[in-house]
Amino acid sequence: MCLAVPMMIKSVDGYAAVCEAKGIEREVSLFMLQDEPLAPGDHVLVHVGYAIQKVSEEEARLTWELFEEILEHA
Repeated sequence: MCLAVPMMIKSVDGYAAVCEAKGIEREVSLFMLQDEPLAPGDHVLVHVGYAIQKVSEEEARLTWELFEEILEHA
């Protein structure tokens, strides 16, 4: 099973970005989204260090709500 985590872009430097989720920051490659305009404040789905899809803030929030609900019942 593959899992992508929604993260917010904090800064962009070429094809690299610093992204944040739940207080954790990670360096993320934007190489797979090089044709997508991305800027700080945008949300992306991150899988193994690569941003694979741009998502809305609402989609990111809803995804985190689902993750939290799953963890409550685990």
